Amino acid sequence: MIGSLDSSLRHIGHKVVDGVWKLGAIARFSWYVLARSGESARRVQLTLNEIYFSGTLSLIIIIVSGLFVGLVLGLQGYETLKRYGSAEALGTLVALALVRELGPVVSALLFASRAGSAITAKIGIMKSTEQLSAMEMMAVDPFARVLSPIFWGGVISMPLLAAIFSAMGIFGGYLIGVVIIGVDSGAFWSQMQANVDLRDDIWNGVIKSFVFGVAVTLIALFEGYDTPPTAEGVSYAVTRTVVTSALVILALDFVLTSFMFTGV
Repeated sequence: MIGSLDSSLRHIGHKVVDGVWKLGAIARFSWYVLARSGESARRVQLTLNEIYFSGTLSLIIIIVSGLFVGLVLGLQGYETLKRYGSAEALGTLVALALVRELGPVVSALLFASRAGSAITAKIGIMKSTEQLSAMEMMAVDPFARVLSPIFWGGVISMPLLAAIFSAMGIFGGYLIGVVIIGVDSGAFWSQMQANVDLRDDIWNGVIKSFVFGVAVTLIALFEGYDTPPTAEGVSYAVTRTVVTSALVILALDFVLTSFMFTGV
């Protein structure tokens, strides 16, 4: 009995120590990435390439997903609002749901699944084939040459993708509500314009998407950089990136929402 308890406590202690060590490693890694950003900023083309890799290549899934989320949201919202005689407020419902929550959160989850996993695989393969070590041997800083441009490419891409997602969602709500169901077009847009605030709604959504972009890109970079240099290690790192990013996005969304909209 005592031996089993001792073994359990030792196992818990190892997990706690490993968790603290990993948090420290992530903090140090993040500092290196940010500290080398000045050097990478002088190579604008590298950052533009990463914006294409992280952002442009994610456009299809963002546009299609945003459209269908807007269609579903418009249909469900109309059925609910119709019961209370407020079908004209459909535009407000769709817009607020998208710019406050669904736009930043869903686009961040899609970004983590598409771009985050690709970033982890890219860095993991570079590490397993010793490309990063070769750069260091040639006096080329891999943080300035590879990791920092990827970081800023992801951070810049995420708010833009969230904005496109929200725009397509509003368009989907318009299609289902105005074109198909027959809600008055003037009421749809005027209600939206009157009730969606730039600072309290749109800018808060932009802040959320920016924070999600920082978190997801750092997680993807760290998992790729920290992975064992094997095919199995890279595959596990990609899985950890997607799972960890999803959990962090949802946790950060709760925290940010608490501060932005409830004043907690």
